[in-house]
Amino acid sequence: MSAFAFRLCTSGLPSDVTIEVGEMSFHLHKFPLLSRSGLLEKLIEEFCSGDRSVCVLKLDGIPGGAKSFELVIKFCYGVKIELTALNAVGLRCAAEYLHMTDDYGEGNLITQTEAFLNDVFSDWADAIKALETCQQVLPYAQDLHVVSRCIDSLAMKACADPNLFNWPASECNNTQKISIWNGISTATKPKSTGDDWWFGDVSSLSFPLYKLFIFALESRSMKPEKIAASLMCYANRYIPLMNRQSSFSSGTNYANPGASISSLSEADQRALLEEIVGLLPNKREVTSTHLLLKLLRAAMVLHASPSCKENLEKRVGAQLDQASLVDLLIPNMGYVDTLYDIDCVQRILDHFMSVNLHSSHCIIEEGQPLSGSGSLTPMTMVAALMDGYLAEVAPDVNLKPLKFETLASVIPDYARPNDDGIYHAIDIYLKAHPWMTDCEKEQLCRLMDCQKLSLDACSHAAQNERLPLRVIVQVLFFEQLRLRTSISSWFFVDNVESSRNPSGNLGLPKIDGSRQMVPVQDRVKGDGGMKERVSELEKECFSMKEALQKIVITKKSWKTFAKRLVSKQKSQLCNPKESKRCSLKEQAFSGNGKQNHNNAEVVH
Repeated sequence: MSAFAFRLCTSGLPSDVTIEVGEMSFHLHKFPLLSRSGLLEKLIEEFCSGDRSVCVLKLDGIPGGAKSFELVIKFCYGVKIELTALNAVGLRCAAEYLHMTDDYGEGNLITQTEAFLNDVFSDWADAIKALETCQQVLPYAQDLHVVSRCIDSLAMKACADPNLFNWPASECNNTQKISIWNGISTATKPKSTGDDWWFGDVSSLSFPLYKLFIFALESRSMKPEKIAASLMCYANRYIPLMNRQSSFSSGTNYANPGASISSLSEADQRALLEEIVGLLPNKREVTSTHLLLKLLRAAMVLHASPSCKENLEKRVGAQLDQASLVDLLIPNMGYVDTLYDIDCVQRILDHFMSVNLHSSHCIIEEGQPLSGSGSLTPMTMVAALMDGYLAEVAPDVNLKPLKFETLASVIPDYARPNDDGIYHAIDIYLKAHPWMTDCEKEQLCRLMDCQKLSLDACSHAAQNERLPLRVIVQVLFFEQLRLRTSISSWFFVDNVESSRNPSGNLGLPKIDGSRQMVPVQDRVKGDGGMKERVSELEKECFSMKEALQKIVITKKSWKTFAKRLVSKQKSQLCNPKESKRCSLKEQAFSGNGKQNHNNAEVVH
């Protein structure tokens, strides 16, 4: 028995109606109830039509339970009750359940609660509180359109300028500070609010109500970026796995998103994550790649559905050029022995290639990109990203050569301006896998193009004992050829211009293709710069010769080296194309001595 009901029973008037709501009994009187409630009038009349002396009714289905019914009884007895944002929705639903319309007294409970709710909906903080209480009486609140009206008012405020309405709920309770200085009263200005001021408030809602709120935002054409950011804030609050990973890359603090208050079970967290992924706007770059990869990691740990993980992988693949290397290092959750989930990265990379190859129209024959094409920039960024990823996973001794080659070969040759990155990854892999055969090493080294290595990489490769002998020879050959071509081009241009300009003026090309005559004194300055360039080339040639001498010392003699080449040729007799290619390389290499001698004469 409630305290209120007990006071009525001891006021001198015996009760003639007992109403049971759950485990609580209310001993009341018929007249106050009949004058306000149509349902109670009907039930009391039906009960009293029999011969039973004491009227006992059960109202287990009343919205809000005994707490709301006690307020209803106070209203029926004329006791003043205080309507708040926390009890208005429950009273409105209870009044509707009891048929407390104006037919049973002017200004009945339905009318008063409706008027109060209209005021509640106009205030952001009260509307949030009222919407939270709707969860307790959700079916009744939905039938009365209380939920939809409350959500519409919140969505309208979230889509509008925050300065037009009250401050967010987190700041509504802060009283305005007033200070006096020299007799002048000054009020402290409230903190400025950004576009994300409502994220933390709506994240306190239950997910069914929050989902309806997101639908209302979409119907009002809110920016997809804001919707995605709000969804990530909600996920960060109720899925602890999101907080165990690295913090938001943007550094934005959405109402303390790092403080997870989730008490959900693993199954509920998995269902919530799948729902959030389904609500993310299906648009590129709406959600950062960093956050998408955080969701993907959480989905793997929670064993989300394959469709959910595939959805996230495709989203990441569509904007892989924005990913960072750290985010791609996803720990392996399966039964594979590798440390990182390379298969997942392989699928992401395959999706990126399929999207970019289909949308790109700037690739011409032989894999050469058109000059000045901006669409190849993402491809180049992904190539550098994957080279770095391969270097990170290469030390894993359980990583098979075939998987390494498959991942590296997805990137086309034209996407790499130089092959220093892939050479670095290959070198790390060879160091971590010293048991590889020469054949496997040669197969792995085919991933890089020796002609696209920088001078530093060539110098390192020429002294790298982990590389196969054939690769070292290719590096030396192409570097010598590059130096020879550079030196020849300088002297060729000089001789041609001298023959065309016997007057001593040097013709330099203009932008439009015509020639500009340069006086002799300016040409002398140009000759000085050319001499410096020739001196640099001499130094480079000398360093290559030193590297060549080290190779000679390492391999004992060039005779042994020749024998190895011959043995290689014999092993490739079954492949005429390969043997022909090797013979051409030997001829080119055998002519290096003479060509170097001729170049030295030209330089000196």
